[in-house]
Amino acid sequence: MHIVKLLFLFLLALLLGGCSDRLEPLPPLAADAHILAFGDSLTFGSGAPGDQSYPAILQTLIGREVINAGIPGEVSTAGLRRLPALLDEYQPQLLLLCHGGNDMLRRHGAEQMAENLQAMVELAQARGIPVVLLGVPKPAIFGLKSADEYYAVARATGSPLEDRIIPRVLADKDLKSDQVHPNAEGYRQMAEAVHALLKKAGAVN
Repeated sequence: MHIVKLLFLFLLALLLGGCSDRLEPLPPLAADAHILAFGDSLTFGSGAPGDQSYPAILQTLIGREVINAGIPGEVSTAGLRRLPALLDEYQPQLLLLCHGGNDMLRRHGAEQMAENLQAMVELAQARGIPVVLLGVPKPAIFGLKSADEYYAVARATGSPLEDRIIPRVLADKDLKSDQVHPNAEGYRQMAEAVHALLKKAGAVN
């Protein structure tokens, strides 16, 4: 990765902010397609029963297999090491990438997190697998919004970004099981938001 390019995209993201309305199109998913949901505890579904994680609910909504590959507590460096084997094993038709929250909670470097996220996207794209990013907010008491690094990576890779749902869920105490995890209703709303993005991008009807 070129650091200068990443810095330029980061500054562009700061200027343009949350403009997720301009959505990159996705190829239609076949009826027998399977999707890899990759991430940490937000993907795993910590705080809710396993059948109420966002990948499980999304699978019902779209009628296609969604593989839950979330590991609670994982940071993006570990995720980058883990992802290639899963892409090779499952050969998914779409990657849903929700990672980086633990980097921010542990105050790891933002630049390294962005580089890891972009590397994950590019690993999938090199295999012909499109990617949808889910933006995660930095810890804050008020004004939660997806961290700027997600906008930079989305622009650098041409990937659709769902930037609003996780900040909105984590800002609502009625949708959380603890300070950093949704409850079952929060995960349902995450799944519905991803479903809506996939419909808008042309991946599903």
